[in-house]
Amino acid sequence: MCGIIGVASNRPSVDKLVIGLLRQEYRGYDSAGLAIFDESEEIQVYKSTGKVAELQSSIDQNPVNGNTGIAHTRWATHGLPTRENAHPHHSNKEIYVIHNGIIENHQEIKTTLKALGYVFESETDTEVIAHLIHAKMSDNNASLVDSLRAAVKDLRGAYAIGAVSSKEPGLLAAARKGSPLVVGQGQGENFIASDQLALADFAENFIFLEEGDLAEITPNHTKFWNIDDEQVDRPVVVAKSLGETIDKGGFRHFMLKEIKEQPDKIKGLLEGQLTESGVQEEIFGPEAPEIFKKVENVQIVACGTSYHAGTVAKYWLEGLAGLPCSVEVASEFRYRNKVVAPNTLFVTISQSGETADTLACLSAAEGAGYLARLGICNVPSSSLARESDLVFLTKAGPEIGVASTKAFTTQLVGLLMLTLILGRHHGLSSAAESKINNSLRALPDSLDSVMKLENEIIEMAQDFDQKEHALFLGRGIHYPVAMEGALKLKEISYIHAEAYPAGELKHGPLALVDSEMPVVAVAPNDDLLEKLQSNLEEVRARGGKLYVFGHSKAHNKDSTIARFIELPEIPELIAPLIYSIPLQLLAYHVAILKGTDIDQPRNLAKSVTVE
Repeated sequence: MCGIIGVASNRPSVDKLVIGLLRQEYRGYDSAGLAIFDESEEIQVYKSTGKVAELQSSIDQNPVNGNTGIAHTRWATHGLPTRENAHPHHSNKEIYVIHNGIIENHQEIKTTLKALGYVFESETDTEVIAHLIHAKMSDNNASLVDSLRAAVKDLRGAYAIGAVSSKEPGLLAAARKGSPLVVGQGQGENFIASDQLALADFAENFIFLEEGDLAEITPNHTKFWNIDDEQVDRPVVVAKSLGETIDKGGFRHFMLKEIKEQPDKIKGLLEGQLTESGVQEEIFGPEAPEIFKKVENVQIVACGTSYHAGTVAKYWLEGLAGLPCSVEVASEFRYRNKVVAPNTLFVTISQSGETADTLACLSAAEGAGYLARLGICNVPSSSLARESDLVFLTKAGPEIGVASTKAFTTQLVGLLMLTLILGRHHGLSSAAESKINNSLRALPDSLDSVMKLENEIIEMAQDFDQKEHALFLGRGIHYPVAMEGALKLKEISYIHAEAYPAGELKHGPLALVDSEMPVVAVAPNDDLLEKLQSNLEEVRARGGKLYVFGHSKAHNKDSTIARFIELPEIPELIAPLIYSIPLQLLAYHVAILKGTDIDQPRNLAKSVTVE
């Protein structure tokens, strides 16, 4: 992984390949490369470590004018981020490939290929694909497409592959299993990409490859075969004006833009979904009303920020709907034996809808005895949205910053809506539902008011500039909010930050507290506030510095608190959404002071399409 683009065109295409890579920079990467047929139909290759700008510099020094090629940004999995390990990889300078995913049996294949005389130049798992295609082509004198078809049958793992052959100028071959790949259709040119946004400037018609699909791409046609090698037609999706949605809009970073977009995004999400009579069940799909009335248990599976959203939802589902709810990290859930309770709704959450571990769980859940599979996702064309039985789209718009912000809060809104619907079938009173609906309607204005605290948060951030560690505390439903706050800080400022249920302090973490350890507390005026205040006393007694987000009536602006940010008194149920905003802003402004790469933090990728 991380970014793929390929083009077969009747016109010069180097700039298109570079633009496609730039469109995918937000996904995170550490090297880049490009292979393109020149005017003599020879394949020219450019590679660089670092940013796409370095790749562009190499191209500028040795310009090429070609129509068909492939390009890639790599996020290292096998081998260091070096020029040798950057894609594309070749076999005998005849086959060139780019690849997202992980080939689990690459060592086994490598041993076989070495015995056949193939020489390896990189440490990557991807290079085996190039040699394997070449071997299949040599054995059978086959076309590139047929050789790729034969090669992928030997691969175990996840892949999105783009390939070109020196013997077939003007043609791309592509294959997909477990990693996303989209085909874009233009005028006299066609494309492949790992992300629809990469093609925003070039195509309006898109075809999303399904699991096991193979594709042949030329300037004038696209052909597709399914996992059973049958030629098939795939539906065309029309998507206009993608390019308008992915600029910074005058903000210094995408992350800040996306933080500030949250009131409007949530307002847009609620419009049409929350009517005068409440949340309509059909927004989850036409079959939702029949399914939801049978639900007796909920199983939520997700990763990272989406996992934190699911953990918040557990409090809602059990507290309001009275339904047992389990929340698990997808990478752990997929590898253990499960006992599926009767009538369990299986819920997956993913911003991109392409998170490899989450998709693996979704696939395994089919036929495993669950009542139905519900996907909560931000990308309507994603694998998760297409493969789930029911879908809730969070409508946050493209999220470019690697550290998720607006995706998190819109996921929470969707999960609260789900709770209201399930609650109707399990004793939630109409009066209680009406009260929650009113809180949701007021949510965009409440978020707007919290945004006005930014200057105070900038002052607070200065206290973190020279720190290397931080603790985040919360109780009850605000423990996962604290988890999300700690994650944001560590992701973009590189400060080691951990979150704990405040009651766990005395069971170990208190040993870390001293005058150099900032302790951030999420402290709304709720039923657990007195308990939380007792935990904060434990921090004070050890000389720790407290940074509290709360309501002044509850804290009376205690002089022993290093910094206190006063939030408005708000309904308890929507407090997790409100309290998430200042934590996002704190992480952002600490990262500004640290001078880190906020939108593309080191070692991280936006869409985690490998295990």
